[in-house]
Amino acid sequence: MTAARDARTYDAVVVGAGHNGLVAAAYLARAGRSVLVLERLDHTGGAAVSTRPFAGVDARLSRYSYLVSLLPRKILTDLGLDVRLSTRTISSYTPAERDGRPTGLLVGGGEERTREAFVRLTGSDREHRAWQDFYDLTGRVARRVFPTLTEPLPTREELRRAVDDEEAWRILFEEPLGVAVEERFADDLVRGVVLTDALIGTFADAHDSSLKQNRCFLYHVIGGGTGAWDVPVGGMGALTDALAGAARAAGAVIATGHQAVRVETDGRTAEVTHRTADGEGVVTARHVLVNASPKELARLTGDTPPPPAEGAQLKVNMLLERLPRLRDSSVDPREAFAGTFHIAEGYQQLATAHAQAATGRLPDAPPSEIYCHSLTDPSILGPDLAARGCQTLTLFGLHTPARLFERDNDAVREELLKSTLAQLDAHLAEPIADCLATDADGRPCVEARSPLDLERDLGLPGGHIFHRDLSWPHAQDGTGRWGVETVHANVLLCGAGAVRGGGVSGVPGHNAAMAVLEAGQD
Repeated sequence: MTAARDARTYDAVVVGAGHNGLVAAAYLARAGRSVLVLERLDHTGGAAVSTRPFAGVDARLSRYSYLVSLLPRKILTDLGLDVRLSTRTISSYTPAERDGRPTGLLVGGGEERTREAFVRLTGSDREHRAWQDFYDLTGRVARRVFPTLTEPLPTREELRRAVDDEEAWRILFEEPLGVAVEERFADDLVRGVVLTDALIGTFADAHDSSLKQNRCFLYHVIGGGTGAWDVPVGGMGALTDALAGAARAAGAVIATGHQAVRVETDGRTAEVTHRTADGEGVVTARHVLVNASPKELARLTGDTPPPPAEGAQLKVNMLLERLPRLRDSSVDPREAFAGTFHIAEGYQQLATAHAQAATGRLPDAPPSEIYCHSLTDPSILGPDLAARGCQTLTLFGLHTPARLFERDNDAVREELLKSTLAQLDAHLAEPIADCLATDADGRPCVEARSPLDLERDLGLPGGHIFHRDLSWPHAQDGTGRWGVETVHANVLLCGAGAVRGGGVSGVPGHNAAMAVLEAGQD
């Protein structure tokens, strides 16, 4: 096959129209650069999309990525994006059984109400005071670290000076998070609620010596300088649609159905070969920004691939006719599901689930957490669904590494879904299955995705939602000035696998664009 050559040379070709690629394209186009975005799929957005997954049902779910915390307000302002992020009034609810009675911990709804919930669960306000002290500490770190994400990478010592709190530095950057959790909290359930932010998309124990759980925790508590996780109004697709619109309005060309298959560069000029339904083409660029995983970057450039990545989560989307009633009748389901509803996430339960999965078996009590997007943002429901009182549920399961699904992905996924929902049912006054809506073909509105499904559908290596383990937000050997540099001077990595990548943040896209603009000034 002879590749057709594009006679034009672009200032930048962006490979991948996920949110980071769109951020980079918009910044560069607004700076007057000529930009071409190549996207393999027939739509933009990558994992940050809204779709109608259930046949004949008018509900636009944030199918993969679903909450926003790490997206700097600076990016929204710089790009003139008309995007609304809505704050959840409830942080979390964790059901439990104590002394044979159903109870739970509701965090949110005001400080006094939260304190009363801690007292009700634990019998005193000791755990609440410890909670306040701990999150005051993480809040101080958040306010100092978050602004650095869109600046050139600080050295480790520069970041340490910016944090300016030796206790916080030790807890978050130097010793396993489990040490601080066990020193500061006595109640197993409270310990588990704290630890969960260290395990989202990260297969680790609280005392993992690699500290990858600490890095995950850090990114989950610094967003916006507060650690708050917001709901994108209109669904995640509203954000990426706005980014695509901003890039196009600034002059960027977005070509969907164009899969990049090879990048060749001499460090000054690059050629990107892409494939469409009609054949292959070649485009020339001064810079190439790869909004894909480090593994895909290596495939494109022919370099040595990085160590294999492995995702460890189950993602489930549901549409309900109504929210289920809880065994803990003191809590309104509309509050319990508005924040993060923790299931089987006590501290010891998390440790047991990790240990079981590490030996190659599904956890007996798979941990997971749920939230209801439509309680905060009913706009994702069609008028009929809203009038009927329908609600969405998004479930994210932990400690289910990709290796567990390799023997039979479909069968293991089904087995895991069944046991995960059984853990939820243990805290409900009615089975979740009785609340599920049905699609146009009469099937229950529930879909589940394993790490292997995410690898197939989205190209996530091993189904890892961050493309690889998260990095510290400071410079290390070989990280470059912005954390997006590669061994090729004019090829940059702007996906989640970049330093300070992961989550719906736009940070790698911003930083790659800044690196290109700086290079143009040399």
